Amino acid sequence: MIKGKDIVIVGIQPWDIEIGSNCKNIALEFSKNNRVLYVNPPMTRAVMRSQSNKDSIQKRIRIKNGEEDSLVEIGSNLWNLYPKTLIESINWLPVHLLFKILNKRNAINYANDIKVASASLDFKNVIIFNDSSMFLGAYLKELLNAELYVYYIRDNLITQDYFKKHGVRLEKETIKAANLVVSNSPYLKDYARQFNSHSYYVGQGCDLELFRPNEVSEPIDLAKIKGVKIGYIGFLTEMRLNIHLLVEIAKIKTDWQIILVGPEDNAFKNSELHSLNNVHFLGNKKGVELPAYIKYFDVCMNPQEVNELTIGNYPRKIDEYLAMGKATVATQTPTMEIFKYHVYLGETATDYIKQIERALKEDSPEKQQERIVFAQGHTWENNVQEIDKAIQQLN
Repeated sequence: MIKGKDIVIVGIQPWDIEIGSNCKNIALEFSKNNRVLYVNPPMTRAVMRSQSNKDSIQKRIRIKNGEEDSLVEIGSNLWNLYPKTLIESINWLPVHLLFKILNKRNAINYANDIKVASASLDFKNVIIFNDSSMFLGAYLKELLNAELYVYYIRDNLITQDYFKKHGVRLEKETIKAANLVVSNSPYLKDYARQFNSHSYYVGQGCDLELFRPNEVSEPIDLAKIKGVKIGYIGFLTEMRLNIHLLVEIAKIKTDWQIILVGPEDNAFKNSELHSLNNVHFLGNKKGVELPAYIKYFDVCMNPQEVNELTIGNYPRKIDEYLAMGKATVATQTPTMEIFKYHVYLGETATDYIKQIERALKEDSPEKQQERIVFAQGHTWENNVQEIDKAIQQLN
């Protein structure tokens, strides 16, 4: 295990993000044996102006103005840095060379904030762990004079419009410059290995302390719904979920209750699903509330949209379902091959209905325990151990 090191973690998600974050879990695991500085992405001038009413942006404005400390201790051996630097929004620039010049200027300012914080903590010979920051993170290896630079890829982000414009070229350069690339899916490992031979699949972790089959009461809003409950938890977005598939299932199996727990994007809010009597939107819930919903689903599902963004991703919710012993039906993707002995896989609505019927029929205490044991191997400790093994490959 990595021990006694000073690790600077950068990425595209701040520490105060409201959804689950692989990088935050990895940071917590690193901090058990190392000193860790988790660096939030810097605020852009455009965001400061357009979202100034948000509490999180107000906090960053106060930090920028020197009214609050930018460096906050959030745990033993773990600090969170809110960069004071205000960077410019440049992704709209049509000329890639101009983007790179201005992007490096942003990165230099960002790196200066990190240098100041690192010096105050007396960090030496730092390891940089970059969670998919392909723009600002592209230059940090040289700007921070890192002992080791690790690039972490967990989503095919360059398929999204924001990242595609300049990221298609810049992520390849970032991957090439890294000492090591680690990924949570074999698909993304293969993508990275095209540009860096030191690219490895390191698996994925799950919060097993939270997701376990405890004795908890059924949530009131769920208890009001009678019948066979087929459930999903997570962000409801057409970018990642197949709305048409859900509509088909609900229309064919009107005796099943489709339960969707999580915030919705506009596509879901305006979808036909809201007109179906057996589809229930229960809204966003706190992370600690989610296990109670999973416990009282008859079958869990992940009706994933298969596209360039999702085809290589590792759906951490599958581990959360399995950790609670739940029968689970999910969309077939390359990464789901990892789960094929414990999850029912399909593609079409017909597949899903057939597999859900199988899951309901075949469920047993023995199968539930097999799922739990399988998921228990996917801890954050094991994930970090695999990252350490990848680092050892460099020696």
